[in-house]
Amino acid sequence: MALGRKITGGKYHARRKKRLHERLRQERIVTLGETKTKKIRTRGGHIKTVLLKTNIANVAIGKKVQKAQITNVLETPANKFFARQNRLIKGAIIDTSLGKAKITNRPSQEAQVNAILIEEKKKT
Repeated sequence: MALGRKITGGKYHARRKKRLHERLRQERIVTLGETKTKKIRTRGGHIKTVLLKTNIANVAIGKKVQKAQITNVLETPANKFFARQNRLIKGAIIDTSLGKAKITNRPSQEAQVNAILIEEKKKT
């Protein structure tokens, strides 16, 4: 049978509309580029700053943290096509000015990219 229909052919009617907190928001995709943020009103009137584009990452090297330029997204565990689109998501392996690093936070929720250094670049 068609979706939303009874076996007799009659329609199922919704009991109520979705509440504001049940509605889905537009997906926030964080890509590589010049830093761009957006402010979103959240529950209780609070404001959340979200990231849309960035090319800077806070890279942890042992106990120290340094800012580094992101040059490319090498691979993503969630979806191999995200790396082709240069999407920055948690767990993605990025190429930075300091070397390869793994993103440890969710950039779409927080207005920054935090990463841990995996492999240092060789200086010649």
